[in-house]
Amino acid sequence: MTKNRLILLNKLFEAAVAAADPRHCLAANLPTRPKGRTVVLGAGKAAASMARAVEEQWPADVEGLVVTRYGHVVPTDRIEVVQAAHPVPDAASEQAAFRIRAMAETLGEGDLLLALISGGGSSLLSLPCPGLKLSDKQSVNEALLRC
Repeated sequence: MTKNRLILLNKLFEAAVAAADPRHCLAANLPTRPKGRTVVLGAGKAAASMARAVEEQWPADVEGLVVTRYGHVVPTDRIEVVQAAHPVPDAASEQAAFRIRAMAETLGEGDLLLALISGGGSSLLSLPCPGLKLSDKQSVNEALLRC
């Protein structure tokens, strides 16, 4: 491949990554601010970046919790960011799921739940169904990774 083609491909890649930045694409798609509370809950490798983008657009009266992959934390002021394992869930994934469910259960009429879900969410927010254990979900994920 010629040098010019590599340069073009690199520029195209950088443009695509920039276009997907939550600070650019999320702002235009946020709903109207509610009269009640705004609770942000989310999971995924981009959850922390999306949470920061929400805080930048709505500077006050936002609360919440998002879970992201270890090493992908982005500083936020009002939305808590926790870390868990990806692609195989761990105990932190299960704990995050319990906490997010508990926060969702506090919502009332007039409140807004803003769900921020990106790739990796199924591992990072892992709450086994009754009768299953976390180790069961881990085994399934590990088997799927071998396919």
